[in-house]
Amino acid sequence: MHDLKSILARLRGRLIVSCQPVPAGPFDTVASVVAYARAAESAGAAGLRIEGCANVAGVAGASRLPVIGLVKRDLDDSPVRITPLLSDVAALAEAGAAIIAVDATDRPRPVSVPALIAEIKRHGRLAMADIATEDEARAALAAGADIVGTTMSGYAGPGPVPKEPDLGLVALCARLGAPVFAEGRYNTPEAAGAAIRAGADAVVVGSAITRPEHVTAWFRQAVETAARPPAPVLAFDIGGTKTLAALVAGRAILDRRVMPTPAVVGGDAWSDAMAGLVAGWGGRYARAAAAVTGLVAGGAWSALNRETLDIPREFPLAGKLAGILGMPVEILNDAQAAAWGEYRFGAGQGRDMAFLTVSSGIGGGLVLDGRLRRGARGLAGSLGQLPVVLPGESVRLETLASGFGMARAARAAGRNGDARTVLAAAGAAEAWAEDILHTATKRLAAAIAGLQAIVDPERIVIGGGVGLAGGFLDGLREALRAHPEVMVPELALAELGADAGIIGAADIAASAP
Repeated sequence: MHDLKSILARLRGRLIVSCQPVPAGPFDTVASVVAYARAAESAGAAGLRIEGCANVAGVAGASRLPVIGLVKRDLDDSPVRITPLLSDVAALAEAGAAIIAVDATDRPRPVSVPALIAEIKRHGRLAMADIATEDEARAALAAGADIVGTTMSGYAGPGPVPKEPDLGLVALCARLGAPVFAEGRYNTPEAAGAAIRAGADAVVVGSAITRPEHVTAWFRQAVETAARPPAPVLAFDIGGTKTLAALVAGRAILDRRVMPTPAVVGGDAWSDAMAGLVAGWGGRYARAAAAVTGLVAGGAWSALNRETLDIPREFPLAGKLAGILGMPVEILNDAQAAAWGEYRFGAGQGRDMAFLTVSSGIGGGLVLDGRLRRGARGLAGSLGQLPVVLPGESVRLETLASGFGMARAARAAGRNGDARTVLAAAGAAEAWAEDILHTATKRLAAAIAGLQAIVDPERIVIGGGVGLAGGFLDGLREALRAHPEVMVPELALAELGADAGIIGAADIAASAP
């Protein structure tokens, strides 16, 4: 009789290696499986998952680790493959398996799950139920299973197999109070660690360790994909005054067209204008994306500041563009798209970074741990929306420190002109313009210091027409001197200029599944 408590004590918080070679492959021999098992044991694995009675017997005789045994069969009248018959259970027990795994999914089968579990118990072995849902886990435990494994998640339904492991199912099963082994697509160390944090007692890893055919294919595909010239993507940059369409390959702009943004976004005239903007480009792209100012969530577009661009609330931009182009369209906030462009091809390559665009408004984006962070509401990095408390009121940062804000301050000082006028006058040492620029950079510097304290990126990249203007970055660095050194970031000018948004949006669309 195998004791669950003592075996779990050996396996809890540990790695189990599934030594199952590709059927009919060069490693599909008992000697190879035993060699894999011994290598796994010497590297610190705590348990082994072995398919086939001959392999189980060979490994059980060569290793001191507990063996999870199973038999795979292709049946004519059932989709169940893992240990479907009572005779399989008896043979695995005789071969030396300490734990016997059975498919416990709710599908047509030759033998019921309770009958298989009872047979396992009759032979004094522990029963592991390979399930795909929480309900199947509950049913298997009620039938007497000792362990549930998430092995079948993604493999028992009609849809395609997911690429990622099912951490959600691990968390749900962990609440049931029985031991949970995470299994299925745990092919990176990071995913295995995440499974333990999600509540798994142990993690089973197979292909990434013991199927060199699969591992070779993963690396070959990555290398060949990286070496292949990128396919062009159609990317839009839709702003308050102009709309840009471009064909983008990597960081290269192959072709571009610009038109004034129609006054009414979403109407028939707008749809006709968007279709006309890309006329003749059919067949040159297979994916599409759009970078837009404002809030993007679930393919819907809303204004964050109606002074910058007034659009209908939750305008279904993704659906509208898909109808025009005849294909799905990836929609992103323009500053978040630019953040990704600078991360992939510009001033932030390979670093945790924040991106700030200072132009007519102020936008931003965050790339952390190699991922663009959009946030739960699509707001991540939107520094321009930060409230600034003034005597008697609270206003947005971009109302005060953006190009529009500087132009408004100039008018209040009796001066005509836009932000470029202010910047030129400040460069000429005109006191009124220097005061406006100093006030704007002081307020922006305070927000940037706060961003550094909260997110602590390695670099903050500054872009936008105002941000890239001569002397602006120097003024911003000077304003940051008023803050503690630990909150003063490394600043860098954006390298992709006005194209950062379309380049970033195109790259995200190109890499989408």
